Amino acid sequence: MSRICHIELDDANLPPPTPEIEQERKVAMFDLIEENSFALPQREDREAFEGPYRVALSIREKRLVFDIRNEDEQPAAEFHLSLSPFRQVVKDYWAICESYFDAVKNMPPSQIETIDMARRGIHHEGARVLAERLEGKADIDHDTARRLFTLICVLHFGG
Repeated sequence: MSRICHIELDDANLPPPTPEIEQERKVAMFDLIEENSFALPQREDREAFEGPYRVALSIREKRLVFDIRNEDEQPAAEFHLSLSPFRQVVKDYWAICESYFDAVKNMPPSQIETIDMARRGIHHEGARVLAERLEGKADIDHDTARRLFTLICVLHFGG
């Protein structure tokens, strides 16, 4: 039961996504719901709610907000994380994604593979940063961190 059963992005105030960004978002959301590991560790400052969890991600007042509820929509936790640690890695990720999207249209497979390897490296770094920022707040595995990082990038794109 230590998992996310529903994910929601508050993108109401963001510009319309490009088709590539929309595809990244859809894949990340689908993969996240299909397989993830997410748990709220016991803490003195909150009641322990067991999963599965409904997670809403948003950016409010230049902070990344995780609004976590149980299946019955009761509040379980809310985290407000500074966006500063994510800025450079998100910027690097979108720059390499843009190169990748262009390469897919115009370059041979060997060059696409090289760009994709760089893209995955930056993506892993973003997942690492997220896991560090969530330490003590939520327990997540690497694949869950990667998928959540993609969704943070989607939010950050318009923010």
